[in-house]
Amino acid sequence: MSEADQSTVRVRDLTHFINGQHVAGTSGRFNDVYDPALGQLSGRVPVASAAEVDTAVAAAQAAFVTWSETPPLKRARLMFKFKELLESHLDEIAELITRDHGKLLSDAKGEVIRGIEIVEFAAGIPQLLKTDFTDQSSSGTDSWNLRQPVGVAAGVTPFNFPVVVPCWMFVMAAATGNTFILKPSERTPSASLRLAELFIEAGFPKGVFNVVHGDKSTVDALMQHPDVSAISAVASTPVAEYIYAESARHGKRVQALGSAKNHLVVMPDANLNQAVEAIINSAYGSAGERCMATSVVVAVGRVADELIERLTPRVRSLRIGGGLEPNLDMGPLISAAHRTKVTGYIESGIEAGAKLVVDGRGLAFPGHENGFFLGGTLFDNVTPDMRIYREEIFGPVLSIVRVPDLAAAIKLINAHELGNCVTLFTADGGAARAFTRQIQVGMVGINIPSPVPVAWHSFGGWKRSLFGDHHTYGQEAVRFYTRYKSVTQQWPETLEKGAEFAL
Repeated sequence: MSEADQSTVRVRDLTHFINGQHVAGTSGRFNDVYDPALGQLSGRVPVASAAEVDTAVAAAQAAFVTWSETPPLKRARLMFKFKELLESHLDEIAELITRDHGKLLSDAKGEVIRGIEIVEFAAGIPQLLKTDFTDQSSSGTDSWNLRQPVGVAAGVTPFNFPVVVPCWMFVMAAATGNTFILKPSERTPSASLRLAELFIEAGFPKGVFNVVHGDKSTVDALMQHPDVSAISAVASTPVAEYIYAESARHGKRVQALGSAKNHLVVMPDANLNQAVEAIINSAYGSAGERCMATSVVVAVGRVADELIERLTPRVRSLRIGGGLEPNLDMGPLISAAHRTKVTGYIESGIEAGAKLVVDGRGLAFPGHENGFFLGGTLFDNVTPDMRIYREEIFGPVLSIVRVPDLAAAIKLINAHELGNCVTLFTADGGAARAFTRQIQVGMVGINIPSPVPVAWHSFGGWKRSLFGDHHTYGQEAVRFYTRYKSVTQQWPETLEKGAEFAL
């Protein structure tokens, strides 16, 4: 797109979505939405006032009365319809993601497909909510348990996955009989509104799924609201920890996913062709703005030099441009401010003494002179004391750390405060088994780049990558969005001979 064409891009005014309809913001405050590939303002999203949050919660609370009593089979049938609508609008939703986020259209389509998989899992909710029954737990007495919805739930989601992360939350919450309020990232708000529209089109009652935009004040209002029973969030570790502590202080059930520093271990016996391909895709796909992105390669023993030799030309030849353009490897970063932050990490690595093998700064991207682009960057000889090793960069910057053996690799990774995901590349089944059992990380991959669990398992990290007891989606989500209730029952005719407490 030329500079002249850029001037014609329409700036959209976005809305909240409350009780089944679009609602214009009344606070008078807005956040700007940019097209990252062009570096140009593309929309304005309102910041919800406390009154607007109250309205959304009231709508969700009113809807909960009937929705919580709706049979799971009826909820499942609506999920099937929602799935059909997501499939028929897949390309449209993916384009909304790309225009707000900048990721390649192929990545965006993959994200929508992942969201659809969550809906497919949720459509099995009648089976998932089945519980246990004990006949004659005592003479004339039966015992069983229920899993009942918690009430109004809320979610706070990040910019990098504006469809699949909300689906972790509102889809599973609604399937289990709750109502939901989503506070999406102000940087990528468009897809959430389209999801809300399609939810209503699928036949879900008004108020079951609501969207309010905003900032910290909006999140605080949701956490402090007495009628919100549960909060789910994905954010940086400091923000996740704040949401966890503040929500718990107000009596909420909480799950808050934080930052990641994901390691990929390459053993000397690994298939290097496979490992290099995996590293490139995981480290630089979506410009490294993924919570599952590989940010550290741990090279074991003699493999390090050959790994660097193979990675260097691949990183230098990454095809970079706008997310809607074909045949590319990577798009822009989300914002100018984030690009400055990532560039600061590169400078920090140089100052700390890491070897800068490939420098992604200062590259030209024709047709996108104002876009938020940064080329792929590769460091060697990184050590655990460096900021580029300790902290999440969330950009296209990969560090190589050299260790002598697998035991040293495990010790290195277990010492890190973050424990989101990790991968081992090896041909040795015994080494893989030992690694899987000893590593202190929530999601583990063997010979795959990003071990994202399928929809019927659950997603989440360990240590300071997750605050709370439950991982997301899968059966863990069913537990998070429901309360366990134990029932022991005896009918009056059996009481004539007195209560009995033993066989």
